[in-house]
Amino acid sequence: MLMVERPFELGWMRVLVATVRRGSFSLAAQALGLTQPAVSYQIRRAEEEAGFAILRRSHKGVELTPRGRKLFEIVERAVDDIDRLMREQRQAGDRPAVRLRTDYAFSQFWLIPRMHGFRLQHPQTDIQIVATQRFDPNAMEESDIAVVFGAAGEFGPDAVLLLPESVVPIATRTYVDQRGGAGEPVDLTTARLIHLDAEQPAPWLDWPRYFAEHGISRQLAASQGDLSFNTFALVNQAVLEHQGVALGWKGLIDGLLRSGLLVEAGASLVAKKTGYWLIRPLSPTSHTDQLAAWLTQETA
Repeated sequence: MLMVERPFELGWMRVLVATVRRGSFSLAAQALGLTQPAVSYQIRRAEEEAGFAILRRSHKGVELTPRGRKLFEIVERAVDDIDRLMREQRQAGDRPAVRLRTDYAFSQFWLIPRMHGFRLQHPQTDIQIVATQRFDPNAMEESDIAVVFGAAGEFGPDAVLLLPESVVPIATRTYVDQRGGAGEPVDLTTARLIHLDAEQPAPWLDWPRYFAEHGISRQLAASQGDLSFNTFALVNQAVLEHQGVALGWKGLIDGLLRSGLLVEAGASLVAKKTGYWLIRPLSPTSHTDQLAAWLTQETA
């Protein structure tokens, strides 16, 4: 018949480490908040489990036996590793975290390239970015902060306009040169335009409104096979691949313009009452205040 070996009890491990490090039962008892008889009992149980003497008792205190030293080296490492892991987990749980809700375009093109700056100023604060295509105010928890696109009055009187909507036609230098260079808005009527899909009327500046604001009528027959995408990331990628001209939001595409990957291909257009708004949490904390102040400073 196969005998199942009884597993060792391990509750004595911390007691053994404390006893060896302090050199006596009484000092170990003080460190662990136990009585001296309780410490002595735990060591006796450990020796019963091991089947050999772990410690030698003397008038000076205690010392390890040769076999006890081999056991102690393993036990000490195990106890230290567990203590270190638990400290790390507690510290991770105690770190303040702020949830920021925004859309894909703002998070990808504005926020992520600048997050390192916030981390340098506030290294102890964790940021959880929740990006969605459409902002849902009902999903907001009391401590959430949000940066959302819309018009004045949509988000209440306490919302702060961070980035007023300002668009400019963007394309690669290659595409612009192939068309004979950047010119007047009317010149764009014959370009291949790249659109960001939206329910009509669009909540943002789009090509029909761009031409209308400049007093231009674009005939459908003049197009070169326009393209449409449902995210600004895809619009931007199509532009980078020399596919045509798109409307780019200043504040989001600034880095691409500075790098020379994209160039302005026409006159800009501003809508002062729409843009990205900061929505502060219902229950602010010092950490949400820090993030709100940083967002305001960076967009200024």
